[in-house]
Amino acid sequence: MPVYCITGTNRGLGLEFVRQLAQSSDNTIIAATRSLSSDLGDLKTVASPSTHILECDTSSVASIHSFVKAVSRTLGDDKKIDFLLNSAGVNLASSQSSLNLGPDEVQAQIAVNVIGPAKTVEFLLDAGLLSKDVRVLNMTSGLASMQLSSESKPRKCAGYSISKAALNMLTVHQSEDLKQHLPGAVVILMDPGWVKTRLGGAGAMLEPSESIGDVLGVLHNLGSEDNGSFFHHSGKKIPW
Repeated sequence: MPVYCITGTNRGLGLEFVRQLAQSSDNTIIAATRSLSSDLGDLKTVASPSTHILECDTSSVASIHSFVKAVSRTLGDDKKIDFLLNSAGVNLASSQSSLNLGPDEVQAQIAVNVIGPAKTVEFLLDAGLLSKDVRVLNMTSGLASMQLSSESKPRKCAGYSISKAALNMLTVHQSEDLKQHLPGAVVILMDPGWVKTRLGGAGAMLEPSESIGDVLGVLHNLGSEDNGSFFHHSGKKIPW
């Protein structure tokens, strides 16, 4: 009976993760959302009886600390997290280029897209809440690929791309560092594709159900040889 912990579940891809995983009563789901006082109607609609909705603002280190304590109380002594899906993310001021980056927007994106996943893994590990063979999925973007970005014209979402490229490097480090504590751990990056969410926009090509269905297929078939890999939702590897 696997345990999934997912951030950013009140909408978008995080919500779709919960919708698909909640279809099996075998799955225990920790559904993290930025605020319990926000509109959680969609999340509560798709949640199963074994889904636990907890607050976690991934832009706040203090909130992540409180979240980990709540996870510990929720799981008790018998359960640990088998799949950690760092899905929360923001794309702010997408029209900004490298020539007019707003420092506040860049820092806000790094706080959520980089520091959030870093501290979530760190604090859950320190609390002894990750299983010995945990799978950690950090949600990134094709816009974080140096090679693909260099081949793309015009280039877009500079601040978002920069923050996700930083997430990619974080993941490279996590994939080695986490194994020093949990030898069976596998940490990967996932590009979900251009998905029809609030972040992806109306012009996106993929439905959330298709993207996340593919992502879960990859996730559930990871082996030790995949540690530190950068995947497209189709299962293909993406160039750095």
